[in-house]
Amino acid sequence: MNLKLCLGSLGTVFLLASGTGNAHHSFTVHYDSDKMIVKEGIATEFRFTNPHGILMLDVTNNAGEIEHWTVETTAPVYMRRFGWSQDSIKPGDELIVEGWASRDGSHFMRIRTVMRPDGTVIGSGSQEAGDQ
Repeated sequence: MNLKLCLGSLGTVFLLASGTGNAHHSFTVHYDSDKMIVKEGIATEFRFTNPHGILMLDVTNNAGEIEHWTVETTAPVYMRRFGWSQDSIKPGDELIVEGWASRDGSHFMRIRTVMRPDGTVIGSGSQEAGDQ
């Protein structure tokens, strides 16, 4: 009886663990690696969190309206390798963000390079499509 309970519990653990592995999405599912875009705006929030950091950016469009953009970064462990920290961006910072557009056309993009208006690149350079 105890063997059946132990095997059943072990099977449940493996089943649950396999579900979290499938939860991570592929770059190409959400982003178009052939469609690079550039957005200039004001940072409203920067979350240096797992599994991906998030930069919230207010961008003024050609009609003078504010668009709220979400910029996904790689995981903090990778961002640190590029010279980033949780203090790299503060709310109110003016930024120029280059990245890959979302496939669905929403105000969502994946980070490649972030610069300040004077041309100073944040971090040590660009990230490539598919970098985790």
